[in-house]
Amino acid sequence: MAQARLTQFARQLRGTSGSHTSNYEVSEQPLGTTHHLRVVCIGAGASGLNLIHTLRRHLTDYELQVYEKNPQVGGTWFENRYPGCKCDIPSHNYQFSWKRNPEWTSFFSPAEEIQAYLCRLCDEEEMYPVIKLEHQVVRACWDEQAGIWNLKVRNLKTDQEFDDHCHFLLDSCGILNNWKWPNIRGLQSFSGELVHSANWPKNFDYTGKTVAVIGNGSSGVQIMPPVQKGAKNVLHFIQEPTWIVPPRVETLAQGRASDMMSQIEMNEREEFTPRQIEKFKSNPDIYLKFIKAIEAEVNGNFPLTATEMVRRYMMAKLGNDSRLCSALIPKFELGCRRLTPAVGYLECLQAENVRVMTDPILEIVPEGIRTSSGEFIQLDAIICATGFNVSFCPRFPIIGRDGNLQDRWTKELPKSYMSCAVPGMPNYFVFLGPNAPIGHGSVFTIAEHIAKYVASIIKKCQKEGIKAISPTQSAVDELAEHTQRFMPRTAWAGSCKSWFKDGEVEGPVTALHPGSRIHFFHMLENFRGEDWEYTYLGGGRNRFRYLGNGFSTKEMDQDDSTSYLDEPDKLC
Repeated sequence: MAQARLTQFARQLRGTSGSHTSNYEVSEQPLGTTHHLRVVCIGAGASGLNLIHTLRRHLTDYELQVYEKNPQVGGTWFENRYPGCKCDIPSHNYQFSWKRNPEWTSFFSPAEEIQAYLCRLCDEEEMYPVIKLEHQVVRACWDEQAGIWNLKVRNLKTDQEFDDHCHFLLDSCGILNNWKWPNIRGLQSFSGELVHSANWPKNFDYTGKTVAVIGNGSSGVQIMPPVQKGAKNVLHFIQEPTWIVPPRVETLAQGRASDMMSQIEMNEREEFTPRQIEKFKSNPDIYLKFIKAIEAEVNGNFPLTATEMVRRYMMAKLGNDSRLCSALIPKFELGCRRLTPAVGYLECLQAENVRVMTDPILEIVPEGIRTSSGEFIQLDAIICATGFNVSFCPRFPIIGRDGNLQDRWTKELPKSYMSCAVPGMPNYFVFLGPNAPIGHGSVFTIAEHIAKYVASIIKKCQKEGIKAISPTQSAVDELAEHTQRFMPRTAWAGSCKSWFKDGEVEGPVTALHPGSRIHFFHMLENFRGEDWEYTYLGGGRNRFRYLGNGFSTKEMDQDDSTSYLDEPDKLC
């Protein structure tokens, strides 16, 4: 009834609109009318799956297609399946706030359990229909006139390519999934088994073999304990020392969460008892209190001031062995590299079948490794725990107004707007781009905040007749200036080789946000319209055309047109 009456009024107003002084025409749609959009997301890892949920909750009048290169969802947790692979964030905080799982089996979840969680929620939330598995976007090109991204997509099962398009291109490829071999002469000449930690063969068996493990980053320190137990001999090659922090359960039990931790039942392997899991399931209030107590500790990781305590811990675990302490305990700042709670790592280095090798590798030959000191070591297998390409350079051409983003981020320091948008790349948003808080705790929570921020921008464009939106170059330059001026205050800018600095010692910090997690969340609370440039639908002649015919969808879509009286102090 209300809508019919308003439509009649609109017709009357249209018929008495008076004389025109220009050829501008008022839109005959009410304020709040959306225009239909097609959205494409690249990647169905944690960020991509959360995006599906967020868009469903906050957008209408849109269609979504997700392309995932792997044969299953999960991203990094599908790809990383090496022995000992675990998350270093507590399980109950490494989950979506909208899909809590009280049945995690361990305080820190193994990779296969996280992957099972992601597959299960994808099934339960009926996400698979909008996801095309084994499909890879290989090219994206912006069409300024049409206001769309033209895409080239490859079906990896058939190797055939086809075209697609979208109004908004959302990139959730992730930063830690483009693994790389180490740059060692003769690597591919090795005649034994050559394995990368991020591409672990299901049938690889190291039992009874002489194995080299190259690398002591977050993967290497997890791989070493199980390999040491099964292999005949293990040669562990390290380039740099790394900080190994005490088990997180111990530190949490001594911190602000001590009262809550004292009530949690776990065995010696940090697995929750069946009774504890049942308590989490049956008492949501207790469960949420536990989650929030641990989350507060995670948020409090910035800054860190416990260098001497960690040094003493490492010395004790290494049995005060002077050679091992010299090789493994860093002189650079605590937190300069990613901190790793590697349970059993330091202990396994003292085993009789382990040699810690600090001599650089000169070359790899078919039978093994030759070091710079001239020693030759015959090997059955080489495990490369040597990380990923973390340059932020896209893996395929993304051609915007100013050319290919690959070229720009190869030649210049990668810069973004609040980690998720790029000048000259209209309607393009990236999850965990340059200077995101990737080292600040659970990426699940971070992805939720970024997705809501992006969804609010898309919604604004839908309702205000905006065809294209991108951050201004000046805004991004000034944010980058602040970031790089701030970073010397942190340990991240210390004198160590770190993926936070694209594998460099002295390079600028490109991977981390200049502040705490809460600082990042606070930053995203409000959209700063002054930092963006816009083009508009309808030729872009009048930015206020979206005001329409003088009526609002709020008075057409609901019976109560006085809802503003219910909460008089609520800010818009």
